[in-house]
Amino acid sequence: MRHELKTENRTLSYLDFGGTGRPLLALHGGMSEALAFTGLAAALGEDWRVIAPDQRGHGDSDRAPDYRREGYVRDAVALLDHLGLDAPVAVLGYSLGGLNAYHLAAAHPHRVSALVNVDTSVEVHPAESDWFGFLRGLPYTAPTREELIAAAGAAGALVAPGLRPLPGGAGWRTAFHPQDMLDSIEECRGDHWDTWLASDCPALLIHGIRSHALPRATAEAMAARRPKTSYAPLDGDHFVPFTDPVGFHAAVGAFLATL
Repeated sequence: MRHELKTENRTLSYLDFGGTGRPLLALHGGMSEALAFTGLAAALGEDWRVIAPDQRGHGDSDRAPDYRREGYVRDAVALLDHLGLDAPVAVLGYSLGGLNAYHLAAAHPHRVSALVNVDTSVEVHPAESDWFGFLRGLPYTAPTREELIAAAGAAGALVAPGLRPLPGGAGWRTAFHPQDMLDSIEECRGDHWDTWLASDCPALLIHGIRSHALPRATAEAMAARRPKTSYAPLDGDHFVPFTDPVGFHAAVGAFLATL
């Protein structure tokens, strides 16, 4: 069910998939939204209550004045506080969400009981030659959804599921503002080794072994250097949660069952 809360004069929208199981905070990737975890919530069943926000600037959540790591983490804490989840919870994050998840675990270790990092590196050096360059020519709104899909070019399939009608039939918009996403990507830049190693809760690193975002040597080093960290390589690229949902759901479920 969709809900919302107010934080820092913004609306943060989130999905609570319900159930009586233990809470799992799930943080989606960049240019995505909470609905991306619908399949995971179904696969985990009643054992886990998946709670997934549309992170700032994504989906039905308001745009934010900045997209620095601290802001994403504050939003996650605000959601936990809003839900009254004072005891530590398991946190899963994919891509952008993975970076936010392990920063949350480092900054607020008393709020995180376990961590699932889905194909997120500790060495982030985005370049415009990467696949997200299409954002520079993508409009935020257009009279029809077909125009937005066409403007996204090869990324049309990525953009299409999140397109939303504007109020009053005034056209369509993307699930994110393109400039916000460029700003968010740039704010991910840097060496995050110290933050990755700053928490000591049980963790799982799920890795698409052909990922452009996380080289295998880096993934193996991340698992080896951080205590209590398991490594689950999957035969896929950075989008492995969606291209191999069965493998992804199985890896997450097996790890959570050990907690």
